[in-house]
Amino acid sequence: MNKKILMLGAGLVAKPGVAYLLSRPGISLTLASRTVSKAEAMIENAPNGKALAVNIEDRREVSNLVREHDIVISLLPWIHHLKVAELCIEHGRHLITTSYVSEGMKKLDREALEKNLLFLNEIGVDPGIDHMTAMEIIDQVHREGGRIEHFYSYCGGLPAPQHNDNPFGYKFSWSPRGVVLASRNPAQYLENGRVVKIEGRDLFLDCLQEEIAGLGTYEVYPNRDSLPYQELYGIPEAQTVKRGTYRNIGWCATFKKLVDLGYIDDSPKPELAGKTYRQIMAGLVGCSTEADLLAETAKKLALAENDPVIERFAWLGLFVEEKAPGQDTLLDVLSELLQQKLFYRDGEQDMIILRHRFVAADAAGKRESITSTLIDFGLPHGDTSMARTVSLPMAIATDLLANDKISRRGVQIPLQKDIYQPVLAELARLGIAMKEERRPL
Repeated sequence: MNKKILMLGAGLVAKPGVAYLLSRPGISLTLASRTVSKAEAMIENAPNGKALAVNIEDRREVSNLVREHDIVISLLPWIHHLKVAELCIEHGRHLITTSYVSEGMKKLDREALEKNLLFLNEIGVDPGIDHMTAMEIIDQVHREGGRIEHFYSYCGGLPAPQHNDNPFGYKFSWSPRGVVLASRNPAQYLENGRVVKIEGRDLFLDCLQEEIAGLGTYEVYPNRDSLPYQELYGIPEAQTVKRGTYRNIGWCATFKKLVDLGYIDDSPKPELAGKTYRQIMAGLVGCSTEADLLAETAKKLALAENDPVIERFAWLGLFVEEKAPGQDTLLDVLSELLQQKLFYRDGEQDMIILRHRFVAADAAGKRESITSTLIDFGLPHGDTSMARTVSLPMAIATDLLANDKISRRGVQIPLQKDIYQPVLAELARLGIAMKEERRPL
């Protein structure tokens, strides 16, 4: 039986998932995007594919599309997921997203169950592959009568080492605004039995370094709220539950100072209109544009003038007499400038690093260290690793659901064996798999 899939959004990560679904028997795919040319380029005249323009703000238009399909995938910005989910409830359609489950989405669980619908969220890479590969090990340890004492899970999307050629050590393979917004998230985690809470403005002060064999040393800072994962992952015995984000050396120090300056503020500031980057920085520092702005900035931030952070600011262009883009928030001015400077050139590769570290004890109390690592590179002149690792799990789960191979219903994330086992098996077939190392302690 042919199943009709609707994918809303044809952004940076969509293409590998589109190609996968178009390759599957018994599936027809409608790719709907604000910019229909993007959707058409991904469909590439496939006989079982169709590209459409859609205005996500037009509820009637989106409602009609949802009604005409069996499963809806939302790759829209997360703020739109709830309105799509409500339409899925109205028309009795399954929903797949790669985003974190919002409080609003959680509240739809009862209605989804009553209508026998699956709303599967967090089925990307982080969140997504991280959940599934962690649960695979946790379930194995528990099946053998053991316990998890400590759990660390870190993930990051970065330039491949040979293309890490700018002072920030970063290039954007997804929304710059999303990356910058995440720079002000508060965080908390459990470590050695103690809850550590970090305010958003201090996020980058909680920064450590970790060596990845064959790649080098990276910074890690906390990723949101790790505490719920003690319950979600079923590890109440764990003394440590910590999730974090990998970045190249210098990222934390630089973004901490951008936070201190106020550059992560998303409140509207009409006075930004028509200003240059130099004028904006002078206003943040509290000096005239005639002053030695670099020196004044260093002084305000308690840094030496030749500090790498100041050098990164200068490289980025924060001191130049050039008109800033027509944005009305400092966050958007910064995001636009970062996107202009930190981009992948044709043929350059990105890289995903995902690593879990466990300390586990078996039924006899014998302890071991378990490290599980995914290092995945984008394809030269092809799909990025970010796009593959985000959209392929989503597409695989959609295909499984279309073929009645996922029976769970309600609002879910991929923590159960009947979801994660077939998804991980198919990812491995596609060349995306963790490598595991164990050693006794």
